[in-house]
Amino acid sequence: MAVYSAPLRDMKFVYRELFNGDDLQNLPGYGDFSPDVVDAVLEEAAKISQEVLFPLNRSGDEEGCTFENGVVRTPKGFKEAYNQFIAGGWTGLAGDPDYGGQGAPKALNMLVEEMICSSNMSFGMYPGLTHGAYNALELYGTDEQKQLYLPKFIDGTWSGTMCLTEPHCGTDLGLCRTKAELQADGSYNLTGTKIFISAGEHDLTQNIVHLVLARMTDSPAGIRGISLFICPKFLPKDDGTPGARNGASCGSIEHKMGIKASATCVINFDNAKGWLVGEKNKGMRAMFAMMNTARLGVGVQGLGLSEASYQGALLYARERLQGRSLKGAVAPEKPADPLIVHPDVRKNLLTMKALTEGMRALVMWVSTSQDKSEKATTEEERVRHDDLIQFLTPVVKAFGTDIGFDNANLGVQIFGGHGYIREHGMEQYVRDARITQIYEGTNGIQALDLVGRKMTAHYGRYMRAFFHPVQQFIEDNAADPQMEEIVTELAKGFGRLQQAVGQIAQKGMSNPNEAGAGASDLLKLLSYVSVGYMWARMAKLALGKLNDDPTGFYKGKIKTAKFYMHKLMPQTGALLSSIMAGGATIMDLEDELFSAAVAA
Repeated sequence: MAVYSAPLRDMKFVYRELFNGDDLQNLPGYGDFSPDVVDAVLEEAAKISQEVLFPLNRSGDEEGCTFENGVVRTPKGFKEAYNQFIAGGWTGLAGDPDYGGQGAPKALNMLVEEMICSSNMSFGMYPGLTHGAYNALELYGTDEQKQLYLPKFIDGTWSGTMCLTEPHCGTDLGLCRTKAELQADGSYNLTGTKIFISAGEHDLTQNIVHLVLARMTDSPAGIRGISLFICPKFLPKDDGTPGARNGASCGSIEHKMGIKASATCVINFDNAKGWLVGEKNKGMRAMFAMMNTARLGVGVQGLGLSEASYQGALLYARERLQGRSLKGAVAPEKPADPLIVHPDVRKNLLTMKALTEGMRALVMWVSTSQDKSEKATTEEERVRHDDLIQFLTPVVKAFGTDIGFDNANLGVQIFGGHGYIREHGMEQYVRDARITQIYEGTNGIQALDLVGRKMTAHYGRYMRAFFHPVQQFIEDNAADPQMEEIVTELAKGFGRLQQAVGQIAQKGMSNPNEAGAGASDLLKLLSYVSVGYMWARMAKLALGKLNDDPTGFYKGKIKTAKFYMHKLMPQTGALLSSIMAGGATIMDLEDELFSAAVAA
């Protein structure tokens, strides 16, 4: 059956030991987050995740959300769990104290988000969307908008959404048709339909605040004519409480493959009253404030599901008796040996472990960089940390969700037929994980973002924020005999990455399709090297702590690092070969020949 216990030992390792997270306490605004406080937050987050959210995961999936007469109801137990969640202050953990938040470091908040995603991803969608809306208003809202909405987001009594997609357009938001007409009082009437709106309607909060992309009547066509508007379900009264119903309503909910306890809605805007957020025709800038936060959050969703899948598979592999070890019986007193003795099962488990723990470290690197960028005292320092965030955001989103889905599949594989049936809960992780590779920009879009924007920005400055520390680590540790085995493999992968970047940059200048054809392979190659760099750093740290290792934690880190380097890093070779082959075979097949066999 599915199980979940928050991996607090590993979380504290990446936060405290690998990235010196306790030093964040010295940054402005983080003084209250001492090591004791951080431990208390993690332990309480583990408690609510394990004891309140996880027990609702399967029942929520079985029941799903219901829609009747425009009203959406979440599954049994969700409202009570949400009330307990907001009573514990979890919706305001990383919020600005000026609006009632606790002001926690983003790195700490990200670990809490991982626990929520592991225990109940559907539940996590509701506060997760609110967090994105909070970020957009904090950056681009007026003082009046901030004072009205941000405290409600932080205390969890109101929630937020992102309303981007329309029936005829998804990624290409320049095709947006939702109209915004200026009114005499300075507000706007919004008319149009948005689809795939996560948490667009539900029964958890007093009000739902939609952030809506729309086009003013005098705005130009395309992406340059898009503005962002705030449109609450209930219009706030003068005292800030919900008032009259606005013209924003749910038309239906989607019947989905996974995350069934999260309401994914069609929202109709029928002369709904809204207010401009930020500047006219600059809506995409504000929306990306939400989207970049959401992309990192979605990567953490993949990480959370990967962890939960690994835990379930590991327990089953230890308990399920099946066959005998190839070298002879390991448990002769039993009718068969446990699954974990078999090499293929062990390889699958180690793959899950190596990718999950490596991605957790990468997320922590990016998260601590967010904190340092936001609290930096100099522009140079702010830019340095932000460059790394920009470059690695596509990696966290795409690779985090790829490993979430792949590891969920490996979990089913380890369970065999018992994984395929619903009883054990493993197949739910596969279904829940699949959407993460699609929303907030498909992983193919992340690859194009890497090649088209992140590699070229500021003459390669974003790239240097990653390349330079990796190169420096290799040079500093190449002569260390204890690290030689690991550094050699990291250097091979890094060399392949450099070669691939050069190939795509050179060919892409003359033929953009060449860059597009190799983009996804390049993103995956970069991802393997990024996680490999994390494993090299973890191994270096663990080697220095073997003399005080009563549980074998650090020994396990070193051995897992070696597995990663020898069994997973070599995939960079195949990815480089594919990139070097160019895009001709992708683009040369005439469109009509895709269906030639069907027509015949």
